[in-house]
Amino acid sequence: MKKFTPHAATPANKNWKNITQRKTPLYSRNNDIRDDFQRDYTRIIHCNAYRRLKHKTQVFFSPENDHICTRIEHVTHVESISYTIAKYLGLNTELTKAISVAHDLGHSPFGHAGEKILSEISMRDLGTPFWHEQNGLNFVDNIELLEDNNKYMQNLNLTYAVRDGIISHCGEIDENYIKPRNEFIDLNNYTYPNQYSPYTWEGCVVKISDKISYICRDIEDAITLGILDEHLDELYTLLDIDSNTEPINNTIIINNLISDLCENSSPEKGLHFSEKSLNLMNKIKEFNYKNIYKSDRIEPSNRFFNLVINEIYNLLKSTYDGQNTLKNLNTLKNTYPKLYESFTSFMYNYYDFKNRDALHLKNKVLFSIENPSDFYKSIIYYIAGMTDNFAIEIYNEIIHF
Repeated sequence: MKKFTPHAATPANKNWKNITQRKTPLYSRNNDIRDDFQRDYTRIIHCNAYRRLKHKTQVFFSPENDHICTRIEHVTHVESISYTIAKYLGLNTELTKAISVAHDLGHSPFGHAGEKILSEISMRDLGTPFWHEQNGLNFVDNIELLEDNNKYMQNLNLTYAVRDGIISHCGEIDENYIKPRNEFIDLNNYTYPNQYSPYTWEGCVVKISDKISYICRDIEDAITLGILDEHLDELYTLLDIDSNTEPINNTIIINNLISDLCENSSPEKGLHFSEKSLNLMNKIKEFNYKNIYKSDRIEPSNRFFNLVINEIYNLLKSTYDGQNTLKNLNTLKNTYPKLYESFTSFMYNYYDFKNRDALHLKNKVLFSIENPSDFYKSIIYYIAGMTDNFAIEIYNEIIHF
């Protein structure tokens, strides 16, 4: 038996009932051979938010090189890394797969830059920050819809363990071990990223896999794009690689970190790196922030993102006037048809405007048109779901005559 097997998310786990809890029972099929987490996995990869990840920035915006990582490739890398770790340790790989593909569903267009812009808007108009881990939970709980076997649109209704893994996945961690928390909490009580550890060991694996993935792959992409040309000597020294005989190989770095984690982890110590590997990871992260994420090459696109998101938000916000809002929005129909059609279609899913049964909607009503904060929040959710391309398309519609 592998050392973590007694603690895996299986029916033998003492928390199994909590781990597999759903808000409402799933509809059943006579021929379904999947377990709970496999059903979650397929629900996630069939939802539109997952599909849109292929056109969302990971770090580098709209690269002409097809081999630069996008958000969907990142979640695939996290799935691969977490699968390797979970399988070696004896944990539930079906759960790590489901958490991995869902963990970044809450990301806005334009990566962390877009997240920062939406957070500034949210703080100003709602008094609360926007952060993608919480938004990811919100998307799978309230926004994303799938058609059931009676052709009604319903929320995803994922297991507690997957939902917990999404909001608990924050990869901005520097501590040398991770253990799951003991408390079975209401996930809506989260108020900031990394407030709690995940509830399962599998969630902990995804959390640390997220960090391994992004700090390594971002270096590969930055080298490909020439952003690190002036810093390669520093990088070779950091990685203790001979620049004359050895290439900087992303897969080797990842493999070494995975191997080190698996060798040093135990249920008693937690998921645990050696001091050498932890120091290396922290130095790589520091290097990335200095030379990649805060690179002068990134700043022009960040200013553009700010313009795009704020123009869309402000135009929609200007239409709010209580019960007259739909009438005001209708005035946008001829001038901004794509914006009008996409936003009003979004609204009809979450406001109680029409006969919801006739629309085949069985999801939650989230907003009231009587509440301006609800309207501002719905705009933020609408923008957060956009791809980079669609946000720019809407922006271009606004500025062109």
